[in-house]
Amino acid sequence: MKLSKRKSSLVATAIAAAMLMTACGGSDDSGDGGAASDGGSFSIYIGEPENPIVPGNTSESEGSQVVEALWTGLVQYADDSSVQYTGVAESIESDDATTWTVKLKDGWTFHDGTPVTAASFVDAWNYTALSTNAQGGSYFFANVEGYDALQAETDDDGNVITPPAAEEMTGLEVVDDQTFTVTLTAPFAQYPVTVGYNAFYPLPESFFEDPEAAGKTPVGNGPFKADGEFVPGQGFTLSRYDDYAGEDAAQADSVEFKVYTDINTAYTDTQGGNLDILNNIPPDAISSAPDEFGDRYGETPSSSFTYMGFPTYDPRYADKRVRQAFSLAIDREAITEAIFNGTRAPAFSVIAPVVDGSRDDACQYCQVDVERANELLDEAGFDRTQPVDLWFNAGAGHDAWVEAVGNQLRENLGVEFTLQGNLDFSEYLPLGDAKGYTGPFRLGWSMDYPSPQNYLEPLYSTQAQPPAGSNSAFYSNPEFDALVAEGNAASSNDEAIDLYQQAEDLLLEDMPIMPMFFGLEQTVWSENVSDVKVDIFGRVNVASVTVK
Repeated sequence: MKLSKRKSSLVATAIAAAMLMTACGGSDDSGDGGAASDGGSFSIYIGEPENPIVPGNTSESEGSQVVEALWTGLVQYADDSSVQYTGVAESIESDDATTWTVKLKDGWTFHDGTPVTAASFVDAWNYTALSTNAQGGSYFFANVEGYDALQAETDDDGNVITPPAAEEMTGLEVVDDQTFTVTLTAPFAQYPVTVGYNAFYPLPESFFEDPEAAGKTPVGNGPFKADGEFVPGQGFTLSRYDDYAGEDAAQADSVEFKVYTDINTAYTDTQGGNLDILNNIPPDAISSAPDEFGDRYGETPSSSFTYMGFPTYDPRYADKRVRQAFSLAIDREAITEAIFNGTRAPAFSVIAPVVDGSRDDACQYCQVDVERANELLDEAGFDRTQPVDLWFNAGAGHDAWVEAVGNQLRENLGVEFTLQGNLDFSEYLPLGDAKGYTGPFRLGWSMDYPSPQNYLEPLYSTQAQPPAGSNSAFYSNPEFDALVAEGNAASSNDEAIDLYQQAEDLLLEDMPIMPMFFGLEQTVWSENVSDVKVDIFGRVNVASVTVK
């Protein structure tokens, strides 16, 4: 998931569990949610979401924080990354890792009172997969039979030449109200791990009557419900859904999502008690926040990965030797110490340490080697007389470290730079999807589900190029795609990891992105709230927050 943390010893046990040919829940309890306590209201920071609030079109952190309050998926994830059947699914089973049978629990309803059924998932997945609906989560259904028939033929500008041949995937079938089947194009033993991601969330019948209106006033099945329209630049308020069928009912009566364009303003408001929760503090406050907030400051191991991508569609960055040279010229350790006070870990892999399969020495072009960097740049014939544009989104605290990258390029390669950091996140991401970046660009990723595959396929596979996915570098290598596909079809965890690591090795040779650092979630909150918990995806669990 696009977003914008210190090495952790957590290992994702979910992958090993999912490598079994079947996976099922162990409880018939659909969850009465327990009696919500205390009540009260609180506020939480978000940046401007890129798109309307629709699960299948939410692939960045700001919208995801809202979606997670409004929806609950088939499965959920524990703090150790393991899959829990505390969501809508009673079981997800397969004899061959290709055809999966999903059985749902009784008692789940949408916020409009209608039941959550098998059709709620199948219809939502078909809608998201259909290319003409332009949903950013479309790619996640690429391994379902019949997906290709839902993709229109387009020209280089994205204009439809030939419309999709079908509107429903042949690999999805509703058996009854509580059961549906999914047939994949190839075995994928980790499939149950993936379906907790928001692209797989259900949609009510009312969504399809007016998708545009539903994106403004979303109707989900989660612990909170929308009280009105989401207002761009402002946000909106959600209230507790008293008929929530999950195990973790909302503790507060309501939560206000407040949109900020500047993280520094949000931090000042938290200091003054005008904002209750902020889980993305400015770099300038990293060293002082623990003392200032005391027991209202928290650190959480994170799955986040920050990188500088290259616009491989730009002739200036088409030669991998240029990309390798830039990476070799960057001193990641110096940046993490100087800018982040050591609260980030230099990245020498594209797979976060919280996931099984991560390696701390995967990237040979991530260790500083100025001499080799200059040799590669000369071999590629790079024009050093022209400055490079360095892109980042505004108001999120990226200015200092991206400028540090530019200073190192100037010092080590003799290349001047121009900072391009004036766009809000909601404007910045669409620019990249439209091949608008004219130089290295800052992006980040927080896992959608705990698997090394999620750090590879959605970000760098050919099929994940926008608008279907998050491959903003527009990288394409059939050998990489094939290795990931082999890993997906592997029959054991060890075999899968070996294949994913081979794909990562190839990726880090081609260098469509420069790994920068892994992170640590740092959260501060006001005296108005307690029980502030941040999950492994970097999201605040708003349902657990208690208002004092």
